Order: sequence, then C-alpha cells, then structure tokens
Amino acid sequence: MSDPSFFSADSTLPVPVLVVEDEPLLQQRLRGVLLQLGYAPDALVFAASLAEARVCLAAQPMALALVDLALPDGNGMALIEQMRLEDPGLGILVVSAWSSEDAILGALRAGATGYVLKERDDLEVMLSIRSVLRGGAPIDPFIARRILQLLPQPAPAPVSSVAAADITPLEEALSARESQILRLVADGMSNREIAEQLFLSRHTVECHIKRIYRKLAVPSRTRAVHEARARGLLA
Repeated sequence: MSDPSFFSADSTLPVPVLVVEDEPLLQQRLRGVLLQLGYAPDALVFAASLAEARVCLAAQPMALALVDLALPDGNGMALIEQMRLEDPGLGILVVSAWSSEDAILGALRAGATGYVLKERDDLEVMLSIRSVLRGGAPIDPFIARRILQLLPQPAPAPVSSVAAADITPLEEALSARESQILRLVADGMSNREIAEQLFLSRHTVECHIKRIYRKLAVPSRTRAVHEARARGLLA
C-alpha cells in the first residue's frame, strides 16, 4: 500500500488488519500473534462471519487480512474473491484447518496470498504473516507437498533393489519426537498421559499425532501403530 494511512505509527506495519474467524479461542490466539508482531490492539478488526467481515470492509479499507474458510454463513473463499477484486495488492493469508485439495486450490485461485494450517504453532503462523507483510506467498509445508503431488512427476531414476530398500521417502520420515510419541501410542497411552510424560501440552501432542497420521497415510492410532510396525519403524 502506498497510502501512508495504511501504516502504523512506526511506519512498518500496515493497518488495519481484518481477522475473519468465528472461534473465540482462535480469535484470541491470532490477536496474541499479531500483538507479538507489534500491532496495537486498536489496529485489529475482528469478524466472526462473512456478513460481519463485509460490514467491516464497507466501513474502511483493510491493509492485511487473515481469513478462515469455514464460517457460519458460508465459505471464506467468497470473501477472498471480493477483497482481491477490490484491492489487487492486499495481503490475504488463509488460516484454516481445511487441508483438502479443493480447499487449498480454491483459496489460492480465489486470490489468497498464502495458506497456513491452524495446527501450526504460534511461531509458524507469525512467520507466515511476516512473509505476507514482506510481499511473500507463504504456503504451509504440508500444503506445498500436496500441490507438488498434483504436478506431473518425472520418471524416477533406476536404483538397485538393495539401495531402494534402505530409502525412506522424505514425506514419510518421522521426526525423533514423532517416533517417540508413536512408541508411547503403541504402549497404549492416551494423549493426556503422553503429554504428562513428555512435559508437553496436550495440543502439541495432538498436532504431532496428526502429522504422524499424514506421514503414514492412516486415519487412526491403531492403523498408525500397525503401519509403523509393517514399515519397521516400531519393534
């Protein structure tokens, strides 16, 4: 934005920021992230529905928007399309729990600048916002892999059967923490028990388990343990 009214007093942060999110706890989380970035509370505008967001947009132009897709009165993609038409240079970051192909590509086609999953921690969300503010187009790593999977893949180079047996695809490799949590899942521990044993929050444990599901392409704890044992990831 070239209009000086779109910048805060220190001339570094574009204001105001529109946050379109209907869950109060997530509103508070995003408020905290934006305050850590240096935004003043009065620079933040919150809307819990498409209708509220449109009222806010009619009242004043926005300099940055964080948008959820699943809203009580419709899909956030419609709002993204409207904002992109009204302001081609507006930074629009989708912060959503949706990770389906239709949601990802639909939001990007509608005009979203970037896309980050809600399950990411505050630092990752903050880095995505910073990237948008600097003119970047941040894409959640999981989403980036999904997009790459849609592109034509070159034929793999031939490898010997011995070498192939020793290779674990990058997208399937578990981190040390994920392997540790998976072992505790295999021991029959609940998320709460795992969190207490590892001194982690229950939310952090749940996020790790969701990543384990994605990497192993399974829908449940039982299937995750079975698949991990089949691949030799668990004894």
